[in-house]
Order: sequence, then structure tokens, then C-alpha cells
Amino acid sequence: MAQAGVKHDYHLVNPSPWPLLASLGATVTAIGLVTWWKGLFGLPAGSWWLFATGMTILILTTIAWWVDVTKEANAGDHTPVVNIGLRYGMILFIASEVMFFVAWFWIFFEMALFHEARTLSSLEEVRAAWATWPPEGIHTIPAWNLPLVNTLILLLSGTTVTWAHHALQQGDRQGAKIALILTVALGVVFTAVQAYEYHHILSHDYFFSDAAMNSGLYGSAFFMATGFHGFHVLIGTIFLLVCLIRLMNGAFTPQKHFGFEAAAWYWHFVDVVWLFLFAFIYVVFGGAGH
Repeated sequence: MAQAGVKHDYHLVNPSPWPLLASLGATVTAIGLVTWWKGLFGLPAGSWWLFATGMTILILTTIAWWVDVTKEANAGDHTPVVNIGLRYGMILFIASEVMFFVAWFWIFFEMALFHEARTLSSLEEVRAAWATWPPEGIHTIPAWNLPLVNTLILLLSGTTVTWAHHALQQGDRQGAKIALILTVALGVVFTAVQAYEYHHILSHDYFFSDAAMNSGLYGSAFFMATGFHGFHVLIGTIFLLVCLIRLMNGAFTPQKHFGFEAAAWYWHFVDVVWLFLFAFIYVVFGGAGH
């Protein structure tokens, strides 16, 4: 504990309710999701209000917490030592996100690379379902249509966010604003294109064929990997939008702009994950598509 009046390089955070409220919101959200899908505690399936309550708590807590951190930065509490801690924290957070996606790639590769091993099963249905990859009867998404468009969109957004970072480092605030506006716009376009792709999938009964006994597994792997990536794009877009608002309000200098730098790191992570998704789920193991 630091003595009163003694200056040091560390910022002692004031007592905050946000960690406890964030944990409460996450717990209510998880329970609400189970209740919405399966029913729980006497509540029937389809009861979505508990999930909505948890998400509301999480969203409001996140906003309040970010506001507090921004105030700390503006007050000069983020000393060089604190900045190092923030950088390590962001790096570890992105590393945890990498392992999150490793899980989805793992199950997809398990099915794509070793599906022939399932043909040794004594069950005829299993042998038929795993004889080919994707399972026979599955309507896969052509890689060179909407997925390619979204790949180009994200690659371009990676360029514009790098432009914004470089402009900010050079003191070109106007250039940084323009580049950041373009990045946020590209993030919105990516989300819109993916939403249209999902609508197209569901409206044309992709992944739901009576001829494929294992279509549910393929569809689950596809939606979990691409859907969670889409969710990360949405979060990254909000992250960059907050940085844009702060930039327009006079925040960030060429020397101190870690809030934006963290958002740029996250956005590049999102870009790289999509390249792996596009290469393996859509192109290499996606089948011919039709």
C-alpha cells in the first residue's frame, strides 16, 4: 500500500462496482440463454427476457467501465508503467481469443481430415454420413461469391486502420479521422454482407438435407466459427467507433493513443482469423458449393 503523498508509477484504481456487475450480467446472460433455448427453473423454452436482462446489464456495465478508463487516461493516470500493463493485458486477451477460435477450427479439422475413420463404424447411417466431406447432401457456400467479397472488405479495412494509426502517429488528425471513418464503414458493410449470406443460407435450406445424417454437425461447426467471427467484427466495429468519437472530441496524441492502438490490434486479429476461415472452411474443405 502506498503511503499518502508518495508519488509512484502505479495507478491505484478507486473502488469500482463494475467487475461485480459484469460478473452478475454474464451469469444472468448464460442462465437466460439456457432458459431461452431449453427452459429452466420452471420457465418455458422461448422465455427470452432473462437473457435480455443479462445483456442489458453487460452492455451498460461495459459502457460505464470504458468511460471510467477513458477518464483515467485523460487525467494522466496511465503512466508508462501502467501503459505497459495495459499492453500486456490486451496481448493476453487477444491470445485467449486465439485459443477460443482454435476450438472451432479443431472440431472442423477433426471432421474434415479424419472423416474416413468414421466409416469404420458398425452403423450404416454413420458410414453413409461420413463417406464424403462435406457429408453428401450438404449444400455448401461457394467461396468465390460473398465470402470472397467479405475477404476483400476486411483486407481493405486492415489497410485503412493502419493508415489511421500511421496518420495519428504523424500528427495528421484529419487523415486519421477519414481513415477511421472508412474502417468503421467497412466493418458495417462486412456485417451486412454476412447477414445477407446467413439469410440466403437459411432461406435455401443449406445444411439441412435429409440425405446427410450428419448435416447438423457440419452446420453447427460452420455457424459457430463464422458466427462468432461475425460477432467479433461487430465488437471491433464498436471499439473503433468509440475511438472515432474520442478522436473527434480531441482525444489521442501522437505519443499517447493506446486506446486506439488496442482497437487496431483487435481489428488485425479479426482480419487474420477471417483469412483462416475463408481459406479452410470455404475454400479447402468447403466442397464445390452450389
